[in-house]
Amino acid sequence: MKPFIWILVLLLAGCQTAPPHNDSATISDKDATTAKTTATKTVPFVPPKQLTPQEQADLWKRISMQFTLPIPDDDPTVNYYRTWYLTHPDHLKTVSERAAPFLYMITTRIEDRGLPLELTLLPVVESAFDPFAYSFGSAAGLWQFIPMTADRFGLERNYWYDGRRDVSAATDAALDYMTYLGNRFDGDWENAIAAYNSGGGRVSSAIRKNKNAGKPTDFFSLDLPKETRSYVPKLLALADILANEEEYGVQIPVIDNKPVLASVDPKEQLDLAIAAQYAGISVKELQSYNPGFNQWATAPDGPHEFLIPIDNVDQFNQKAAENRGKGIKLIRYQVKSGDTLSVIAQKNQTTTKVIQQANDLKGVNIRIGQYLLVPRSTQNNQAYALSAQNRLAKTQSVARGKYKTNYIVTKGDSFWSIARKNNITVDALARWNGMAPKDSLRSGQKLVIWKDNQRGAVIRTVYYNVRSGDTIGDIAEKFKVKSTDIVEWNGIAEQKYLKPGQKLKLYVDVTKVGSV
Repeated sequence: MKPFIWILVLLLAGCQTAPPHNDSATISDKDATTAKTTATKTVPFVPPKQLTPQEQADLWKRISMQFTLPIPDDDPTVNYYRTWYLTHPDHLKTVSERAAPFLYMITTRIEDRGLPLELTLLPVVESAFDPFAYSFGSAAGLWQFIPMTADRFGLERNYWYDGRRDVSAATDAALDYMTYLGNRFDGDWENAIAAYNSGGGRVSSAIRKNKNAGKPTDFFSLDLPKETRSYVPKLLALADILANEEEYGVQIPVIDNKPVLASVDPKEQLDLAIAAQYAGISVKELQSYNPGFNQWATAPDGPHEFLIPIDNVDQFNQKAAENRGKGIKLIRYQVKSGDTLSVIAQKNQTTTKVIQQANDLKGVNIRIGQYLLVPRSTQNNQAYALSAQNRLAKTQSVARGKYKTNYIVTKGDSFWSIARKNNITVDALARWNGMAPKDSLRSGQKLVIWKDNQRGAVIRTVYYNVRSGDTIGDIAEKFKVKSTDIVEWNGIAEQKYLKPGQKLKLYVDVTKVGSV
């Protein structure tokens, strides 16, 4: 074969092993360079979206992201309380658990008003988020309103209801007060918070004193009461920990950043047991969300609103509408010898006014044999575990000494006179009875007194097993105690008859009855 033929064969073979191509798709040198550059280019980094405070999963994070008050680095009181909180993690856990039902509501109301989010921590400092808290200064509720300030900001108080413990109403009142104080102190929130504790007049006086002396007027420069000098640092120390949890190595229990409770209004007086049934929760849970109600029902003239779990609102509203007018049980009571409206009211845990309204009575005159309609609870008293009466009974039952005696207040009595008569302190007497030393006493009121000894008396706790035929009166006579005391010591006010084998606890002076 001729040489040029071999060359032609080789050329044709080379063309057949190359990938097919289209003349119109030929890539120029410039295009090839551009394609290579594009293929090797790195995709730019896109940082993750920064969540706003309102988008956080943890409500505490939502709050702490909005803190604005500066934290002093070298203040010894702030340092002391920071250390205290860090070394008492159980306290922070307890506070977080108590705050869980209410904190979202409080947070959103503070945000709506444009107030500092540090104010969410005021209930921690004031009451450790205990809505039933009561101080020796007669302050009550999460926000610790004293009677005078409660009156100023429209928080009602009566037999049925105490607005200072109503979390919703008291929160609005507290924020009204803080708004006023913020304006009064020209946006100096440390001084405003100090004034919430000690009063605006006292802080203003301290500021004037420093101005006249040419001194600074910031909170840390003012001459204020010892309690107030600790009050603001407590709050700032807590804010610092919340804002820097990881740095301090603490873990405060998460609270979901979503509403928990919603308000419902049945527009009529409701027995709390019936309201709880409407909401599908226990009476105790209902009371825990609505600590403003003192008794077994809402106030006859309102407020009637409840806070209940948000998922139960539709059920509550439906049942309340279906049972309109059936929220209170009325019993038919026949007046007996010795009865008065106040006696009947006391027996049935209601008020004279309510009985008058139920029977269209203009005065208080009643006659033996007359029938009255009396509003009464559908459950026995123990079912309303967090009512004022049951909370007081629990407080009075806590052992403060070797034995307990009861004292009935008479006209002219005072804490001072009773304490002196029994050789105890006024503060102790008030504390044992869930009161403050400045609270007023009323005739007939029952107080407990705890002592370690008594002149000539030897008090022992005796457990007595009821026998067939026993009555409370017989047992009282046998052990030289009062029938009313036996009833109170054993919580049997609603029980008609004693049962054989039932065990009763008695506080007996053995010098009066011999060996027991």
